[in-house]
Order: sequence, then structure tokens, then C-alpha cells
Amino acid sequence: MTLTPNRILGRTGVLISPLTLGAFNFGRGPDDAESIRVVHAALDAGLTAIDTADVYGQGTSERVLGKALKGRRDDVFLATKFNGQIGDNPQHAGGSRRWIVRAVEASLRRLGTDHLDLYQAHRPDPRTDLLETLHTLDGLVRQGKIRYYGTSVFPAHQIVEARWLADKHGLIAPHTEQVPYNPLVRTVERDVFPVARQYGIGVFTYSPLGAGWLSGGYRVGGGQPASARTDFVPGRFDITLERNQRKLAAADALARLAEQNGLTLVDLAVAFALNHPAVSSVVIGPRTPEHLEAYLKAATVELSDQVLDRIDEIVAPGTHLQERDTGRPAPALQPTALRRNRERNPA
Repeated sequence: MTLTPNRILGRTGVLISPLTLGAFNFGRGPDDAESIRVVHAALDAGLTAIDTADVYGQGTSERVLGKALKGRRDDVFLATKFNGQIGDNPQHAGGSRRWIVRAVEASLRRLGTDHLDLYQAHRPDPRTDLLETLHTLDGLVRQGKIRYYGTSVFPAHQIVEARWLADKHGLIAPHTEQVPYNPLVRTVERDVFPVARQYGIGVFTYSPLGAGWLSGGYRVGGGQPASARTDFVPGRFDITLERNQRKLAAADALARLAEQNGLTLVDLAVAFALNHPAVSSVVIGPRTPEHLEAYLKAATVELSDQVLDRIDEIVAPGTHLQERDTGRPAPALQPTALRRNRERNPA
């Protein structure tokens, strides 16, 4: 099965495939061969975009991609990210000019290329003036080291702020935003998606299967599915915990909806994400070529209005079931003391 690169990334004019290969899992096995096999299978199937980050495996993902793309670099819209801490030094992180100019050079070396098609701020950096980050990324575009830049899991107000700052200071504005999005995590429909459509920002969505919750294994009355992620985020996948009961019920209802319509839950989840008009491409994370085939099949599915209406009944538009699933807890709510008024006037 082969996909056609038939989606335009925001207002860049760049044609990309509806699915983007996510490289989070690359280099985590005993050798690089399986990851390289997945990359080549994805390119052969028509995927034209690959997304990674310097922090994935502390550079391992980028290194594996560099090996896999030898001789095929020009076929790929290559995206990576900065911000996460590299190594033990807390200075090797964030959105400062000092770190970004080092981080981009390191990513270029690991990926074996002289430019990035897209460089993304992996998360907002509350310690750094956003204008400094924008100035630095604007400079990298003008130097030719990156073609475009974007943000990832930025709240809507910071996306608007970035646009305003860029306009005010004559800078190139961010071209893309990347967010988690699936039938269980729909918060971005409320604010980020409308902002992206208003400003012509390309949107990559990730976690179409809800970190495994929409793989088909989470069913009411079933056992605890095995997951490599279980130890990574303790408690997030434990179906015995009360806080996960609503998510389990929703995942089960979505699985039954898929079955009633002759689909797998993977089909339903991926088709749901691709259906939103704000979405440019959905980032997938296959571990094997066989997983890739399931995603490719799902990308051809079209959901009826009746099915979409039923999804809305299971999880209301613009909502989510767990704050952790949104990709980043709201800084204004952490810790508790930040939302307590300690200067109340005496009665």
C-alpha cells in the first residue's frame, strides 16, 4: 500500500504525506537494523516526512536516522526538536540562544545532513524570553541551517504571542505546531486548532493511539495489557486505578464502535485524527514494518458522520480524560501554591 503526499503543510506550500514517521522508538532495540528497515519501508510506502528529537534516546534516534537516510536524504522532509536536557548538565537544555546554536549543530552531525527541513521547540521554556528563541530560530533560517521552524505542545496563547512577536520585530514566524490528538485527547480542538487555522500554521499530531490505549488491548473485563511504557510513566496504564476507569470505559466503547463498523480500533483512531481540517499530518510510531502496514491501511479509512457523531458522544469535543495525556501539565497549576492567594485581606 502506497500513500500519496497530498497535504499541504500550513502555508509553506510543502506537500507532505498524511502520515509522518515518528522516530521515538528508533535505536531502542539490540541493534539498528529493525529501525532502519522501518524507515526504508515507510519511504517505499510513500511517507515523505520523518519526525524525531535530540532527546529521543539522548541522540540515538537521530544517529539511527542518519544511517537510514544515507542516499535518500533528498526524499525526506526531515524534522527534529530541541529543548529537552541532553546528558547530566542542566545547561544543555532549553530555548536560549546559547543552547539552540549548539543543539542544532549536534543534530545536524548525528543526522548526517547540512540542513533540517523543520526545527521545533519541543516544549515552551519558561526560563527563556520567547523573543530570544524566535530571534535565534529566525537566524538559523536565514543561515540556511533550517528551512522552517515550529513549536510543539505550546498553548494557544503562546502560539499567538509568537506570531505577534515575530510580526512586531520583523522575524520569520513559526510555521508549525505539534500536539497530541486522538479520540481520547481532544483538548486542542478547543483552542490550538482554531488558532492554527486562523494563522495558516501546519499541524502535526502525535499519539493517534493514545500511547497504546487505542491499540485494541484495553477492554472492560479484560486483563492488564503488557506495555513497554508501563514503567516509563508509572500508573498511567494501570487499569485497576480509579483515575483510569473513565479512560478504560471510553477505549472499550470506541473499540466496540470500530467493530460495529467493520474496522479495527487502529483504523478508527488514525482516521479520526486525519479527519480534522486543521491536521496536516499524523505522526505514527511503528516498531516494525508490520505495524507500519496497519497504519497505512488506517490512513485510507473514511469515517461516516454517524461514526464521528458517536465518537463525540463517547468523548466530548474539546475535552480530555487525563491531564497527563495533553503532553504537558499546565505550569500555572504546578505546584498547588501557585493558585493560592497568600495575601488575602483580613476579614
